[in-house]
Amino acid sequence: MKVYEIAVSRRHFLKATCAMSALMAFRPYELFAGKTTVTTRPIPSSGERISVIGMGTSRTFSHDVSTQQLGEVMQAFFDHGGQLIDSSPMYGPAESLVGDLLKTTKNSEGLFTATKVWTDGKDAGIRQMQQSMQRLGVSVIDLMQVHNLRDWRVHIRTLRNWKEQGKIRYLGITTSHGRQHEEFETIMKTEPLDFVQFTYNLVDRAPEQGLFPVAADKGIATLINRPFQRGEMFGRVRGKALPEWAAEFDCKSWGQFFLKFIVSHASVTNVIPATSRVTHMVDNMGAGYGRLPDAKTRERMIKHFESL
Repeated sequence: MKVYEIAVSRRHFLKATCAMSALMAFRPYELFAGKTTVTTRPIPSSGERISVIGMGTSRTFSHDVSTQQLGEVMQAFFDHGGQLIDSSPMYGPAESLVGDLLKTTKNSEGLFTATKVWTDGKDAGIRQMQQSMQRLGVSVIDLMQVHNLRDWRVHIRTLRNWKEQGKIRYLGITTSHGRQHEEFETIMKTEPLDFVQFTYNLVDRAPEQGLFPVAADKGIATLINRPFQRGEMFGRVRGKALPEWAAEFDCKSWGQFFLKFIVSHASVTNVIPATSRVTHMVDNMGAGYGRLPDAKTRERMIKHFESL
């Protein structure tokens, strides 16, 4: 699904609040009814806390979108408490666009950079990671991940060395494929990891049975990708009103409904929705404020979504 297709789908659900959201993007925190404290979670291996809503760049930070628009998206992210930006060499110009925009973005002091190595071989991996540093404009990358387990045995050794040398602060692995979960879980049990990244949402709850328990047991932070199943979840709720009881956990939109379900899981550290629209970014960031659903409410959310 292309970026514009996802954006069009979601626009149905934010149409009523677009004007307000666009305004609030430049008036930090007012959108959240006075709740000015963003929800944070600790990284188990260090205790460092980061805000729960991050920003992905896959399919959104591209030359198909104007630099000015992406700059406004990034500014809204930081203005509303964002920290972690996730990218990859796989995402075309995303790393370079992020690095260029960071030069003029305000309120970015809490930036947490996360990117990936996505190639074969030790030397190629080192060259690619050095290039990522240059593109992002940083001397230290906060989190370096092996993308979709590609040549992970080789790259993990390099990442350990880089962490010892202070070139990266945390290391991890990623997947966006359920078929990799068995191998992924084995690596989690046998390798010293700080982070793991995988898919989890109201449609795909498989990690509840395997990956989350292992992460909790091993003290590994979790970074969640594809929170909207690449936009497909918005199609399921098109034309459906948000349930009134969503207000009980300070939820104002379907996007926040989906994100709050994810971050209310005790083992979730951060979730990385991707967008190229300011209104969507502000709405996403709203999920990082206010109350979160408890266990009983989470079950209610599952049943409600499945009934649609």
